[in-house]
Formats: sequence, structure tokens, C-alpha cells
Amino acid sequence: MKSKKLYNYLLVGIMLISGFSYAQKNYSVEENNLKFQTHFFEALKQKAIRNYSKAIENLEKCYEIDSLNLAVEFELSKNKLGLKNYFEAELFINKALAKEPNNSYLLQHKVAIFTAQQNFKDAIEIQNKIALQQPKYMDKLILLYIQNKEFKKAEKVITEIENNALSTHKLKVYKKYLESRKVLVKKREIFTAIKSETIQVLKEKYKVNKEYKTLQEILNREAEAKLFEALYVDSKEALELFPAQPYLYKMNGIALNNLGKYNEAINVLTLGIDFVIDNTIMEVNFYEQLSKSYEGLNQNDKALKYKQMAKKLRKSN
Repeated sequence: MKSKKLYNYLLVGIMLISGFSYAQKNYSVEENNLKFQTHFFEALKQKAIRNYSKAIENLEKCYEIDSLNLAVEFELSKNKLGLKNYFEAELFINKALAKEPNNSYLLQHKVAIFTAQQNFKDAIEIQNKIALQQPKYMDKLILLYIQNKEFKKAEKVITEIENNALSTHKLKVYKKYLESRKVLVKKREIFTAIKSETIQVLKEKYKVNKEYKTLQEILNREAEAKLFEALYVDSKEALELFPAQPYLYKMNGIALNNLGKYNEAINVLTLGIDFVIDNTIMEVNFYEQLSKSYEGLNQNDKALKYKQMAKKLRKSN
């Protein structure tokens, strides 16, 4: 009889403990949900005022509560992009896309990440996928082709859209831009052809007279016509004849910058500036070209330094 009573007490005790544990678990879930919502909405608020670091702090607290939440991964990616942390922005959007590979909002954000890095090739690939699902996003595809200088492909997409009677205001703007560009390219080709003929005449003249003034005119015209390969070769050869002329170093530096050979440009410009004496305009030109060189190497501190030096020198004269 006693053992039966003991059994009944144990049974009631187990039920009470189980009930308490269940209630505690429910309370814990509700508490976590409340914390999650608080941190998530705070993250949205901070992102709205571009306080991306603070937004990320709150999202990371959400992530601790629910590490599989697609919305958190999406928001983390957006804020990482806001901080130009492209690697992590891509990492989080890929996690989100693993859950919903055809989500157009996620895909559009990935396009934004690639576009911010000027990785138009990968951006176009994804935008093509989006446009197949939703043709209204074809406009963005055209813009990406234009940004990637794939003008014929942009024109092809415009033709496809017009054939399907899906023209928009943006489409008309892009079409007008491409038509204007064609006219401009044609004019530039004519201009370059005329300049090339003139340059050739000057080169023949220079062969005879070997005058420095004629050489300057040749290099100036090559720079105007954007014939940077020719400018590089001719200014380099000229430096062998006139090694103390700062103008030649400047022109060689301009050519190298436009050919993307930034380190070489820095070497030439740094050497040539030593020959600049009592010529403020020339000195400003050197600083501006050095700024472009460092900008091309993504050394923004040095680029800014030379830009400010040029600006200061212009103001003082």
C-alpha cells in the first residue's frame, strides 16, 4: 500500500516537473522571439540612417538566436555592402540564395554587389537570369551591357524588347544614348583620321629638321587624338635625345597612365619633376598625373595627397 502511494507521488512529481519544463521552454522561445524582433527592427532603423556597423551588431545578435534566418542573411549582406565589405556581402547573399535560388530580390542584390565592384561580367550573368523570370528587369540588363561597353549586345536587347512591344521610358533613354554614341564615335574616327594625317606630315617634317618645337606639336596632337601607344613610343624616343626636358617626361607619364601602366608612370613622373624649374603650370600637371597613377593603383591616400598639392599650387598662383 505504501509503495503504491509512493508511486503516485512520483508520478505527480514527474508530471509537475514536465509541465514546468514545458512552460519554461515556451517562455524561452517567446523571449528569444522578442529579442530577435527588437534587434532586427533596430538593425533596420540603423541601416536607414546608414549606420551600417551598428546595424550589423544588431543583426549578429539575431544570427545568434537564429543562424538559418534568410532575412538576417539578406540584411547582413546589404549592410556589408554599405561598408564596401564585398567579400562578406557576397558570402551572406550566397547563404540566402542557397535557401531560395530563384528569389529575384536576392538575385538583384547580388547584381548590386558585383556592380559596385565593376564586375559587370558576373552581374550580367545574374541579370540575364532575373530578366528571363521577369522581363520588366530587361532595362537593367541593357544598362549593365552599356557599363561593360558591350554596346552591340545592349542594342540587341533593345530590339528584342521593342519587338515584344515592351518599351519603357528608360529604354528610350538608353536607345538615345546608344544612337548619340554612334554619331560621336563616327565623328571621333573622322577627327582621328585627320589628326593622324597631320601627325604623319609633322613626323616627315621632324625627320628633316629635328626641331624640338615640331616634336612638341607631334606629341600634343597624339595626346589630343588619344593615340597613347604612339605617344608613349614617340615621347620615350624623344627622351633619349632631350633627357632634361620635363615636358617629355610629362607626356610619357600621360601615355603610361592612359595605358594602365601606373607604376611605370610614377617612375617617369617622379624622375621628370626634378627638371621642372620655375614653371608652376608644369609642376601642377606632374602632380595631377601622379594623382591619377596612384588612383589607378587604388592607393587613394597618395592620390589625394598629390591632388591637394596640385590644388594648393593652383590657388597660390
